[in-house]
Amino acid sequence: MEEGARLVLTTSAGLRPTEKVLIVADEGTRGIGDAFQAAARSIGADAVLLVMRSRESDGEEPPEPVGTAMAASDLIVLATSRSLTHSHARRAANRAGARVISIPGPMEDMLRDGGLAADWTHIHEVVRRIARRLRGAHEVRLTSAAGTDLGFSVAGRDWITEDTGLCSRKGAFTTLPAGELFIAPVEGTADGRLVADVYFDEPLLEPATATLKDGHAMRILGAAKAVHAMNRGGRDGRALGRFGFGLNARARVTGPHLEAEKALGAAHLGFGDNLVIGGKIHCGVRVEAIVSEVGIEVDGTRILEKGRLVE
Repeated sequence: MEEGARLVLTTSAGLRPTEKVLIVADEGTRGIGDAFQAAARSIGADAVLLVMRSRESDGEEPPEPVGTAMAASDLIVLATSRSLTHSHARRAANRAGARVISIPGPMEDMLRDGGLAADWTHIHEVVRRIARRLRGAHEVRLTSAAGTDLGFSVAGRDWITEDTGLCSRKGAFTTLPAGELFIAPVEGTADGRLVADVYFDEPLLEPATATLKDGHAMRILGAAKAVHAMNRGGRDGRALGRFGFGLNARARVTGPHLEAEKALGAAHLGFGDNLVIGGKIHCGVRVEAIVSEVGIEVDGTRILEKGRLVE
């Protein structure tokens, strides 16, 4: 694990000797915290590991002494079971100039040979290179080995290209694993069939199918939990609000969904809220689906075929 942690610290954070590094872990992630501390010390940084009680929910604030230590650090690695991404302590640390890498729900194998054990400089280059090919895109067609065949418009919408994993500038923030390009499809334009074979609001044992018409999932089979969640948002809860695809060749589609959605060859679709990425839907719910071995065609040009980049 230490080698994977060193990759994060050197290629994502650009860690320099003598910098003050704080690693925040909890009872469930102590081993990962130890790996980051050892890796930081091997680089010559002054590294401190704080182990706290696991939070009960995402966004719950860490203990006050942890927040104080965060604000006094150069680099912070949040390797915790529950996400601290949206905590006030994280935001305050960034405002104070700290670089923050958030790794919610990390697993040890992700650091050994999964989506965390990546060269983030390379991921950054891949994301930016593919993003250049997507500028000014109008129409997207998504297919998959499981049977997806879905088309929608992205005309006038901007691709989100910042999910590269780099966190080397003062006050920077990133969430890892990273490596995804995503966009808010034009509302009301999606038509076709979605066959989610990895995840649909929960990990799937069997594929689930959604039929989309005029931008909404009209009929869904095999994903009762997803249907229940969508219905809480009314009609807009069934609207396709997000489309993305992974470019991280180290990420595993069989891993946790936060890793699977970044995997090269996987597509990530969201139903419901999309205001924060440039859409128009605000309904209080977001339901996510992940599809493997995808083909992606943009304005007639192949970007991925059978899960592999076409360049």
